[in-house]
Amino acid sequence: MSDKNSKIIKVEDLVKKYGDVTAVNNISFTIDEGDIFAFLGPNGAGKSTAIKILTTVLQPTSGRIKVDGYDAAVEKEKHKIRKAIGVIFQDHTLDNELTAYENLYYHSVLYKVPKEERKERIETMLNNIGLWKSRNNIIKTFSGGMKRRVEIIRGLLHYPKILILDEPTSGLDAQTRYFLWNHIQKINQEDKITIFLTTHNLEEAEKVARNIAIIDNGQILASGNLEQIKEKANTASLEKAFLEITGYALR
Repeated sequence: MSDKNSKIIKVEDLVKKYGDVTAVNNISFTIDEGDIFAFLGPNGAGKSTAIKILTTVLQPTSGRIKVDGYDAAVEKEKHKIRKAIGVIFQDHTLDNELTAYENLYYHSVLYKVPKEERKERIETMLNNIGLWKSRNNIIKTFSGGMKRRVEIIRGLLHYPKILILDEPTSGLDAQTRYFLWNHIQKINQEDKITIFLTTHNLEEAEKVARNIAIIDNGQILASGNLEQIKEKANTASLEKAFLEITGYALR
């Protein structure tokens, strides 16, 4: 149920306050269907708070959010938003005492994947990330990279339209980061899944993102495609543009 103008995410005048602290300060942005959109900012900038609101985990103080055409402020539409998205949070959220297969199977039940399709989907996706042979191993025996692979396909099991990733490669080795970005780009191209991500790795964002928003102190300071961001800061790289726009180059 995407909007007619292909804006699969629309955020207008979003504010989130915790007492006297404003975590998100009147931000607005849109994401096109099929885009790879990067939300960049330092720790405490408001990125994770915005994601939690988009995923209906948090209620905003004010503002309007639409995801796949559904209004996050309407209680009966929240479950439709949850069906439309897959989420990989920064911290690992798998059950360490279950196997990889069990984690995925229980997720498929919760998201009402048709019973006759569950086993085939899980097998196909575990094969795609090279972990089918490890399906019956307990998650606590997995490396951080293996856990992240399982989390990503868990987020894809119910065939979401949008995959939201909060620092997906944080703490991973270079080989696993390369594998994950390739997989994310593949599902974006082949399955037309919209990707919304946050990352501290500006070099990675420069390689994969088509559109970018830079946020600091709860406010969006710049947004646009890579060339527009670099032009705004009059720099040759995203890293330099980020430092200029946020003012970190002067600190």
